[in-house]
Amino acid sequence: MIIFASMGPCRRFPGYRNINGSFNNRTTNTNLWSSSPSSGSAWNHNLNSTYATVNRNTNSKAYGFSVRCLKNWFVTRGDNLMDCPRSYLKYIRMDRTDNNKILCDLFRAYYDARKKKRFSFSALSFEKNYETNLFKLYEEILNGKYVISPSVCFVSFKPLQREIFAADFRDRIVHHFIYNYISPIFERLFINDTYSCRFGKGTSGGVKRLDHFIRSCSNNYKKDCYILKLDIRGYFMNIDHSILYQKVEVTLNRYRKRENFDIDLILKLVQQIIFHDHKKGCYQKGKPEDWVGLPKNKSLFFAKTNKGLPIGNLTSQLFGNVYLNEFDHFIKYELGCNYYGRYVDDIIIVDQNKAYLKSIVPLINDYLKNELLLEIHPKKIYLQHYAKGVKFLGAFLKPYRIYIGNQTKGNFYKRIQYWNNFLATKDFNFFKDDLSSFLFSINSYLGIMGQYKTYRLRKKILTQTLSDEFLNYVHFSDNYGKIIINYKEK
Repeated sequence: MIIFASMGPCRRFPGYRNINGSFNNRTTNTNLWSSSPSSGSAWNHNLNSTYATVNRNTNSKAYGFSVRCLKNWFVTRGDNLMDCPRSYLKYIRMDRTDNNKILCDLFRAYYDARKKKRFSFSALSFEKNYETNLFKLYEEILNGKYVISPSVCFVSFKPLQREIFAADFRDRIVHHFIYNYISPIFERLFINDTYSCRFGKGTSGGVKRLDHFIRSCSNNYKKDCYILKLDIRGYFMNIDHSILYQKVEVTLNRYRKRENFDIDLILKLVQQIIFHDHKKGCYQKGKPEDWVGLPKNKSLFFAKTNKGLPIGNLTSQLFGNVYLNEFDHFIKYELGCNYYGRYVDDIIIVDQNKAYLKSIVPLINDYLKNELLLEIHPKKIYLQHYAKGVKFLGAFLKPYRIYIGNQTKGNFYKRIQYWNNFLATKDFNFFKDDLSSFLFSINSYLGIMGQYKTYRLRKKILTQTLSDEFLNYVHFSDNYGKIIINYKEK
């Protein structure tokens, strides 16, 4: 059962307010409205610190009794839970077995899903009547009537050309709903050195770990060591649905008795998402020419039956780690590669023995083929001495220093030039919305570059490439790591 009082959960009995406004029986007595009205009165439950029983009485509605049980509210309203006020959600207290736990978790998933997506068309359409829409989604999930909506498909060119399937906002809520339940379980099983879609890791975490691997393996650059870098061919488009679902199902069933959520319900949603044909009914955004030059093994439209996950979904990122989790353990513990890391399909291994690194490539490829129906890209095998340097996750690592990758640097120059041209078309007048977009765009690049030794590069780009007209509106921080507003916005 879910219960909340009118002023939030009570640690002691609050008493009640009389019709004339005075208060009675504080700390010793409380009344909770029940579900049943009786003309001008209503039934209520009386709790008293002196008695072990709960009495049921009828009193005038004018009394200031605490709000009745939320579950009873739902039943008496009879309108699919629509009248639950948003402000009360933070006071909800639940029993583990109550289905209304799903409702509360669905609201949390909604707030997670709208972060940085709140002003998209799909999100705004949902938010217009978000409570109604959430309760409807809640009932669909409980009754097994949830249907995945068509996605929007387009091609992104930054940082590389790739096909994106953007899920409808209500489906994004379901993705976060699932993720919030199962991600903590899989986090216990992942090795430390998988970096994609994990808190505190990401690309910068992967680069720092590779730098640590090289320093440790080479005894701080005093001994020889070698770097093996591999790539899985068309990874997302070749993930087998049956193998993936089996991995998720086995893991969740293993933790069935330890978790306090409905495993069967979540497995049903997971199965629905994994086996869904995202190409069906999708809206293709952009020009047909955008797909020109995109390899077939990078497009879901050319994926084989029951294979492929859409890039762009939160669940796809998590499932990408789940699919290769046992592979990570194979390399780390069966092959004995202590200095191993992976970001999605980019694999990195560091070792002092070059011959050993050569010898494990066919073993890795055999495992991928036999267990996961994948293969190493034969043209993307890199094996070099650490002194030669290595590109990894947008950075270039050399002994004692890490540089920003040329691709990221080139994209930053292009972004600066875009804003120079944009300001010129506005007759050098900037307004609030334009300025916010400018700050977000430029500071995101500066944030990435600030993680590496790029002080002189940042200074050069901001002082020599960025138009001087911008200085009427912004100024640079002391280390050129951030752009700051210096004028009253129009």
